[in-house]
Amino acid sequence: MFLHACLRVVRLWRMGCLVLCGFFLCFGGGAAAFAAPSVEEMAGQMLLVGFKGQEPEECGAILRDIQTRHLGGVILFKRDARSAKLPRNIRDAAQVKRLTAALRGASAGHPLFIAVDQEGGKVARFQPGDGFPAYPSAAELGRGTPDATRRTALGMGRMLRELGANLNFAPVLDVNVYPASPAIGRLGRSFSADPQAVAAHGAAFADGLNDAGIIAVFKHFPGHGSAHADSHKGVTDISATWSKRELSPYRSALGRPGQRMVMTGHLFHAGLDPAFPATLSPSVINGLLRGRLGYDGVVVTDDLQMDAIAAEYTLEEVVLRAIGAGADILLFGNNLEYDPAIVAKVQAIIARAVEDGTISRARLEASWRRILKLKRQMS
Repeated sequence: MFLHACLRVVRLWRMGCLVLCGFFLCFGGGAAAFAAPSVEEMAGQMLLVGFKGQEPEECGAILRDIQTRHLGGVILFKRDARSAKLPRNIRDAAQVKRLTAALRGASAGHPLFIAVDQEGGKVARFQPGDGFPAYPSAAELGRGTPDATRRTALGMGRMLRELGANLNFAPVLDVNVYPASPAIGRLGRSFSADPQAVAAHGAAFADGLNDAGIIAVFKHFPGHGSAHADSHKGVTDISATWSKRELSPYRSALGRPGQRMVMTGHLFHAGLDPAFPATLSPSVINGLLRGRLGYDGVVVTDDLQMDAIAAEYTLEEVVLRAIGAGADILLFGNNLEYDPAIVAKVQAIIARAVEDGTISRARLEASWRRILKLKRQMS
């Protein structure tokens, strides 16, 4: 009887150990992963930035940010925005693979988002002149079937995956309300003037990317297709041109499963928010997107160095208002205005804001959880 009792105690002890180990594994794989993240770590994961350099040895600054500042993501560009003749990150396939391998290798903790704008047509960072396949624009795809769109996106996604990218800032869900729109219609970036067609092709495009292991990004919420101005160049007011039907593609696409984000546009609509553009608006992100449309995934801003934002607000205002509005990832393309210290600057702003109570730790943790959930799905 005594021996039987002893064996029972041992079995119960082992079960307790297994339960405890499982508890830690559920939260990331061990006691270190279970430890509460620092404010710096959470702030780093909330940043996605551009950088200069094609070969790993040219990219010391960004590699250090990934290694020591917990930077969550990077974006690749073909050319320097201020001088189209200057190369940025992309020369050919072999070079891109070396670069992305070095970027991934620098991330010792959570997987690194490696993003690119590869919509097809005129918006393509990987171009035929550098040996990459050509892909049709959204406008061209919209004249075909959604299944053909999915196959095209699958091929594109496989190329991106082979090159080492895992996040594509596409598809565009903007409805082609104003065909002469300088940022959308004129460039063939919208699938259609019909919201239902945009929804069908946008969902198919995202499915194709996801099937290849690439995260898709629906943009530019709440809709850039009616704009008569370009938010790269200044304030873009859609108050008199936007309509609720431009939400239809989002309402449809967000109801489908998959690995997706939503990108906000720097679009001002007085009826949605009388003070701030969508990227900085709690009414648009938390109220409309998360509240009315029920979206609980990752929200990424459009490039916060675009003039619609950077010319109107200080860096501190931009960071605090974007986070306060509900954005999870702050995108600094670092191309329109290059700042090699942007990661450290933004982390310092966030740390001060948490310390003085402007931003709560709980607010950062909410974004942290969404980002890590998506990264786990990605990996």
